[in-house]
Amino acid sequence: MPERRIDRPVILGIVGDSAAGKTTLTAGIAAILGRERVATICTDDYHKYDRRERAERKISALHPDCNYIDIMEQHLKLLRQGQPILKPVYDHSTGTLVRPEYVAPRPYIIVEGLLGYHTRAMRECYDVKVYLEPDENLRIRWKIQRDTTKRGYTREQVLQQIEERVPDVRDFIKPQRTFADIVVSFYPPEGQEEESGPRLNVRHIMRPTLPHPDLTPILDGTPNGGIRLQLARDIDGKPVDVLEIMGDIPEGKAKRVEDLLWSLIPEASHLRQNVGTYEGGGRTISHPLALTQLILAYHMVKAAQGVYAI
Repeated sequence: MPERRIDRPVILGIVGDSAAGKTTLTAGIAAILGRERVATICTDDYHKYDRRERAERKISALHPDCNYIDIMEQHLKLLRQGQPILKPVYDHSTGTLVRPEYVAPRPYIIVEGLLGYHTRAMRECYDVKVYLEPDENLRIRWKIQRDTTKRGYTREQVLQQIEERVPDVRDFIKPQRTFADIVVSFYPPEGQEEESGPRLNVRHIMRPTLPHPDLTPILDGTPNGGIRLQLARDIDGKPVDVLEIMGDIPEGKAKRVEDLLWSLIPEASHLRQNVGTYEGGGRTISHPLALTQLILAYHMVKAAQGVYAI
């Protein structure tokens, strides 16, 4: 990596509903930047109550009252200042709170979870903010798969939990979308509603709060190009750029896009084989996922160079 132009860690936020793909995206970005240079923080670790206590209190993990928001704020500020923290740890496999973890700041920090943008104090700590908003049916399938295989739930329990959390998603998770620099949405291709892996499409809503990479050299406008960029209006009516990458993007076009993005972050080019894999996919490559990870890594590198100084 080149000499850094800022003297503090660069912090990326990735926020979204449960099973929106936050951990998969985080892992790929860390691989690009170099895992030894990245500290990852999951805000789920700041739960006040374990699984049993939440059930007794009839409160969900998505509710701010179920989390130590003030401690999240303190820890983000400390990490931004280059100071270590003693982070709580929540064990998803057992639903219990366990021994805290000492976390030393590294050049890059990725903070992923449910409530990362809940307060202004937290939002002011990030250099880049991402909100994950996958197709809802896709997210439900991802959640069922994850929670039944890794977290000890039955399918019926997962579906009940989703239903019970609807008010908290509406009141606390979705409002955070408005604070993101980039909204990332994975969705199945038309007529392939059951697709949940490498052939998913992805849509990036890119707001003018960041200078985004110039992809015009590879956007030839052909209808079968697998990638398109257009000016549109977001749900609030404000103008945004919308980048769509199709799951069936031709191999040659995907390589051209990847080569362009790697050329913009040459410091990480030796790690280019580490992107695009997904949970359960082994070494199967998803080009939309790989390109999404690269675009976000690009923003992290540029922030480290002082381009996005705040």
